[in-house]
Amino acid sequence: MTQRPNSRLCLFFRNEAEQAARFYAKVLPDTHVDHVQPLGSNQNMALFRVMGTPYMALDGNSEFVSRPDHSISIATLDQAETDRIWAALTDGGNEGRCGWCSDRFGVHWQVVPTALTHMLSHPDRAAAGRAQAAMMGMKKIDIAAMQAAFDGDSE
Repeated sequence: MTQRPNSRLCLFFRNEAEQAARFYAKVLPDTHVDHVQPLGSNQNMALFRVMGTPYMALDGNSEFVSRPDHSISIATLDQAETDRIWAALTDGGNEGRCGWCSDRFGVHWQVVPTALTHMLSHPDRAAAGRAQAAMMGMKKIDIAAMQAAFDGDSE
């Protein structure tokens, strides 16, 4: 009996699938490349996992343009990890608002500290609202500034 394969998210690239997969494996925790398969002249398929989630990077779609409404959300544990991942992803890419960015390959990301999730989902809705208001003025998330707003210590 053949076992059903798992589902994967597919990311299209012009001709950088392997490079992108190897970059993500270097930058993101618990991320690795499982397999690279040549598809033809300067085209590859790379199977990789980002923090346990399977992905396929596929070359050969020169007309495909990544859109910001399709993004990968990465949970970070602290400010140091947030800073490191943000710096790597935005090097050659672009910074957006509220923890959103795109990398040098055009893939869109959300770099989300777990502290942000805890603050925004807190039962104290006034505190959560202050944290959200602080976040709206940020590019990369600043956990300390959000915590100060959450606690009511900001301006």
